[in-house]
Amino acid sequence: MSGGAPSVVSHAAARRFRVARLLAAAVASGIACWLAGFAWFVHITAERAEPPPHADGIIALTGGAGRMELALRLLAEGRADRLLLSGIGGHTELSTLGRLAGIDTAPLAGRIALGRYAESTRGNGAEAAAWAQQNGIGSAIVVTAAYHMPRALAEMRRALPGVRLFALAVAPVAGDGTDRRPGLRLQAEEFAKYVFTVSGLSSLLPRREGGAPVAPGQAAPPPPAGARGAGREG
Repeated sequence: MSGGAPSVVSHAAARRFRVARLLAAAVASGIACWLAGFAWFVHITAERAEPPPHADGIIALTGGAGRMELALRLLAEGRADRLLLSGIGGHTELSTLGRLAGIDTAPLAGRIALGRYAESTRGNGAEAAAWAQQNGIGSAIVVTAAYHMPRALAEMRRALPGVRLFALAVAPVAGDGTDRRPGLRLQAEEFAKYVFTVSGLSSLLPRREGGAPVAPGQAAPPPPAGARGAGREG
């Protein structure tokens, strides 16, 4: 009997060692998968695809340098029939946006919708879906920052299953703010949000905006003063 106790202790220690080793292997595998996925994410955000010569519409997700300018320029060049600027601040007018972008929006005003509902990327998708249905959009160019594009497309594809989407990330231009590459922290945060989105978990959370999406062009009550700015990426 006296020889049994050490044997029991040694078996228990061996089991604990095996469990610890399995846990360590699982953690290491998880880290390796995350790093591999993150490397893929950084790679695809560095690629720039060229959309077709013409699409039914353009969906620009505001919230970063160069997005409105690129979208307005595409519309002026005849690359699409209509433009949605999604996530515009409640009191911002098109003429103001045009002055900021250095583009005369007067000739284009009848083809531009200001989306004032969205406060998040998911809200952008809901707003774009209402706009696309309202205007019979079958194809659209999505304009946003390169690091934001994968998640934006994931949300747009979920909200607009019948619309062909073409990505056009803002190209860096020295001196206008678009040439600042996102840091690793921002890219890692965006990758985590992307994984959360494509896994379907984001759809389980309540929408930040609340209420039913308001189709661009319809009157929407302005938010409380100081409650929000234009185009937050949540």
